[in-house]
Amino acid sequence: MSYIDGFVIAVPTANKQKFIDHAEMADGMFMEWGATRIVECWEDDVPDGKVTDFRRAVNAKDDESIVFSFVEWPDKATREAAMAKMMDPENDDPRMDQEKNPIPFDGARMIFGGFTPLVSLEK
Repeated sequence: MSYIDGFVIAVPTANKQKFIDHAEMADGMFMEWGATRIVECWEDDVPDGKVTDFRRAVNAKDDESIVFSFVEWPDKATREAAMAKMMDPENDDPRMDQEKNPIPFDGARMIFGGFTPLVSLEK
């Protein structure tokens, strides 16, 4: 069964193209490491909630936009192997160099997690 990583990020609106460039680079690595599908979504209709909402979840500022993303893996084992590569201090892939490829958002406010699908409908 597939496995899903989900992300919500506050990205400075002025950094939209930087985010796209960064996502294309990082997503390429995930695809090489076994991901089967990646979707990066820029906010379009993200309302303020009464109790909580996407903006509050990541403490977004007025000059930031919400990004909702997910990575689909064929299974959890493939995802775990990819995460091990990403976290490996011996990984000398130049795409992982934060000096050359800085993250264009505050990673401390990103929310993420791994999920096992319960229902999946497709056409």
